[in-house]
Amino acid sequence: MRPSTRLLASPTTTPFRPGRRAPALALLPPIPLYRRLLRIHRKKLGTEERVFGDTYLKAEFRRHRDIENPLHIVGFLTEWQQYGQQLEGDDWKEQKIEPALMDKLSDQQIGQMYELMQAIQKRGRDSVDEEEDGPVLRAIEEATKGGSGNS
Repeated sequence: MRPSTRLLASPTTTPFRPGRRAPALALLPPIPLYRRLLRIHRKKLGTEERVFGDTYLKAEFRRHRDIENPLHIVGFLTEWQQYGQQLEGDDWKEQKIEPALMDKLSDQQIGQMYELMQAIQKRGRDSVDEEEDGPVLRAIEEATKGGSGNS
């Protein structure tokens, strides 16, 4: 039987629909997934974000290296694979955590999220202060050097 042109022209994957998760890809084994995530960090994240992301990624994979429960392994790999898919798109930058997910977090996890939020805000304030102080301090140094040279 000869294949019809209609079958040859049909898409092999289901179309993406807004508001729904992208279709799940086959679950990658841990090491290829780990390498893929590091590559995505290298391509998609800035220097500071990459350092933080790489450090966190490495620590999490080390922490879960000896897990033997298949459900935990599948859940761990699935979440990291979805993280990689989100990073490959650009809509993740403005994304907020869903309330249903927040309800599932333990008190310790919520505390860690709060500490992370504070560290990010502090880092943002420090970098703004450095940007503002930099030109001001340079102007003061130049004025001081210019004033001492004229005396």
